Amino acid sequence: MGYMPSDARYESMSYRRCGRSGLKLPAISLGLWWNFGGDRPFERSRAIVRRAFDLGVTHFDLANNYGPPYGSAEETFGEILRRDLRPYRDELVVSTKAGYDMWPGPYGEWGSRKYLLASLDQSLTRLGLDYVDVFYSHRFDPDTPLTETMGALEAAVRQGKTLYAGISSYSAAKTREAHAILRDLGTPLLIHQPSYSLLNRWIEDELLDTLGELGVGCIGFSPLAQGMLTTKYLGGLPEGSRATFPSSLSPGLVTDETLAKIRALDGIAAQRGQTLAQMALAWTLRDPRMTSTLIGASSVAQLDENVAVLARLDFSTDELAEIDRYATESGINLWAASSSQ
Repeated sequence: MGYMPSDARYESMSYRRCGRSGLKLPAISLGLWWNFGGDRPFERSRAIVRRAFDLGVTHFDLANNYGPPYGSAEETFGEILRRDLRPYRDELVVSTKAGYDMWPGPYGEWGSRKYLLASLDQSLTRLGLDYVDVFYSHRFDPDTPLTETMGALEAAVRQGKTLYAGISSYSAAKTREAHAILRDLGTPLLIHQPSYSLLNRWIEDELLDTLGELGVGCIGFSPLAQGMLTTKYLGGLPEGSRATFPSSLSPGLVTDETLAKIRALDGIAAQRGQTLAQMALAWTLRDPRMTSTLIGASSVAQLDENVAVLARLDFSTDELAEIDRYATESGINLWAASSSQ
């Protein structure tokens, strides 16, 4: 018998309006950055995605080079769509991006019209879709006119290959420029996707105010600081963790000072009756301008733990003040170069 989603899938998930658009996203979205590539067992990835949909997670976030190898996360999700989720396509928000290196040569990265539109066509083929719901410029390109990059997003919307346009890791100033260009072209900027966590709070300086003013949604990625805001690192660097092999988290980021902050935050989470990961996720959603937060998952059990955060999203003033003592910048923003332009 084929997959049948839970009849109760919309009962416990909360949905938030994306800026001033008509689109709502689940408070918890599933990102397929890690754990869904061709190097992972397909059936495990399939079980996680199916369980996510059963829990009301309707938004699945990808990019052209997610894997490894590049493209394989889209292929994995495309196969899950084909086998299980195709009848529910209109209940899903599927997003993808282009901006980082994807194929060799001068046309395989950054923000040119040629790269973005070619990449989107490739993504649609891997996904087995006629369109995605959101297509992002994955990073700001300092060497391509912003009018060209935003023009490519507008063209993708006009061609019916995406419903909405988004940007990721843009500064507040470049976000304003991108918004104005798209507005003049008749395609609203739907959403911005920045990195955001207890240890990486750069968006609070200016970007959140800008997004709120412009009516643009915000979905934070890496809310668990590449896995640092879990119990995994409380005792140091465990063998087999992300920090012990080439990945987005190098051992140099897990300093003694940062570990001391993480242990203190874990103590606050315990007083709240939450795991450190749950409190970290709830904290990223405390601001009403945050549309959603992106989680990853390496197992169904981990997914269940993270989605369970929805039972406790509130914070007292005293809790937030105590968290602020330890939730300070920790030099882990790997995407700072893009947002500093």
